[in-house]
Amino acid sequence: MMRMGWGDLGAFGEPSKETPNLDQMAAEGMLFPNFYTANPLCSPSRAALLTGRLPIRNGFYTTNAHARNAYAPQEIVGGIPDSELLLPELLKKAGYVNKIIGKWHLGHRPQFHPLKHGFDEWFGSPNCHFGPYNNKDFPNLPVYRDQEMIGRYYEDFKIDLKTGEANLTQIYLKEALDFINRQQASQQPFFLYWAIDATHAPVYASKDFLGTSQRGLYGDAVREIDDSIGKILKHLQKLGISKNTFVFFTSDNGAALISAPKQGGSNGPFLCGKQTTFEGGMREPAIAWWPGYIPAGQVSHQLGSVMDLFTTSLSLAGLQLPNDRQIDGVDLLPAVLQGKLIDRPIFYYRGNEMMAVRVGLYKAHYWTWSNSWEEYSKGIDFCPGQNISGVTTHTQEEHTLLPLLFHLGRDPGEKYPVRFASPEYEAVIKRISPIVDQHKATLVPGEPQLNLCDRAVMGKQLKKQCLCPAIFFFSFNFLFNQYSSLSNSG
Repeated sequence: MMRMGWGDLGAFGEPSKETPNLDQMAAEGMLFPNFYTANPLCSPSRAALLTGRLPIRNGFYTTNAHARNAYAPQEIVGGIPDSELLLPELLKKAGYVNKIIGKWHLGHRPQFHPLKHGFDEWFGSPNCHFGPYNNKDFPNLPVYRDQEMIGRYYEDFKIDLKTGEANLTQIYLKEALDFINRQQASQQPFFLYWAIDATHAPVYASKDFLGTSQRGLYGDAVREIDDSIGKILKHLQKLGISKNTFVFFTSDNGAALISAPKQGGSNGPFLCGKQTTFEGGMREPAIAWWPGYIPAGQVSHQLGSVMDLFTTSLSLAGLQLPNDRQIDGVDLLPAVLQGKLIDRPIFYYRGNEMMAVRVGLYKAHYWTWSNSWEEYSKGIDFCPGQNISGVTTHTQEEHTLLPLLFHLGRDPGEKYPVRFASPEYEAVIKRISPIVDQHKATLVPGEPQLNLCDRAVMGKQLKKQCLCPAIFFFSFNFLFNQYSSLSNSG
């Protein structure tokens, strides 16, 4: 899981065609052009993936005015609550060995670490590699092997900010291959969450990939990720376990256009990028691969979400969903294996606010906001070159009485709202409104973990963004291997 845009892969139309392994993965499996993250920021989307629940339910959100807050180490002291059931915790019941490699981002304090929440092994960091967070030359960003801190980014795990050179993706690749080898040798079913961050600014790539892309340093990073995924898939085939292994590739949010052009990716035809609830911020590249089960060269128009990976994985493992909480993910196996389409909405959240909803090919915006005039005046722009009057608003605009409606088939870039006075508008809103009303009526928000800040380490400008706890009411490659009757029949 990584910050990569919908338009970054050749299989999705990127013209430089520099992702041959992911393109081959798509050719051998199933492409999902309508796949979404659960939030336009890193940490809430990762919490959603591992719990199968919207961030508003699992606590990975803030209540400060449609906030974009992600998880910032040292500043935010909340994390994934013990009350949440994470995918690896449930897979343990079926004998799975679980490993996370790379970026966790669900809390840096010890009680929130992966091994406290179902993972058996961990190599990586609680945070991403950007910083600094302590106002020193190097950010205080630890790297862990399981429960032991073994070094820090920049100091022990080098990242050269001048050249962009770093060997982290190669280290993460070796960790993945070694883990797969050990589980295959012990005939142990496994879940591998390969959560690399090379395409997150500051972008990095190893020496062999630097300067090899037509797209600059960002393209170098994408090429190295692509090469690594190719090596993982080939290794599964070499070990003879590819038919037992369900692999899913996607991203945690859209490409960050604020980092463009040098360190930002492509969201293809879609509006804006990371940090927004427009399509560019939340629609993600997605590929499912399972030789022997998924027919080659398939395209599914199923509306999918990262939360579906939770539900689908439990289904693969023969486990029941938890019945004591609302699960938002759906089981994708009927879509993947039988080509069926499941009718379901996609909700677009920003902080504690439902900003938009997609039903079928229609998307209704109940709020619009790109970034504030204050940010925009400082050169912070989440939608560079994409000013759509009345849509990419720099103030928070409410449309709850008369939602802005787009037909994403005719208008994937959200440029031409359906006319309010048209029969089409009236019919579609009549269909969407009960879905939204039911969702809001049954919604029970979790305790907002990202309101919890450590004022002692925050600068003066950030302290005003920290809410008092008393306000309370939240590239990835996804490898899922099983040795079961299902796998033995293939």
